[in-house]
Amino acid sequence: MSWRTLRINNLLREEISDLLQHQVRDPRLGHIVSITEVETSTDLRHARVFISVLGTEENKKEAMEGIATASNFLRRELARRLSLRRIPELTFSRDDSIERGTRLLKLIDEVSKDKHPEAR
Repeated sequence: MSWRTLRINNLLREEISDLLQHQVRDPRLGHIVSITEVETSTDLRHARVFISVLGTEENKKEAMEGIATASNFLRRELARRLSLRRIPELTFSRDDSIERGTRLLKLIDEVSKDKHPEAR
């Protein structure tokens, strides 16, 4: 991946995060929504945006629907904010890595407490 692509990925992640926090007024996005990563294609026509949503499975589903609905708005606002020749088509994917990491940390803590009961 080129340095330019990495820079554009970071720029898109920051701008989409800012737009979701301050511009998008969808009640389905009321939960904690984080943009974890953006991957753009080499020709900058497509960008895959990875999103982490904290909450129940229903909250996650609603948040993904809300973001899909706001996709055109987000792209239009990115075109207004950024001086890129081409604004990529946005595709959103759910990223559960934060929750998996939290679960693994809890499991490690449990195993550690079982081995060393005096650590409690």
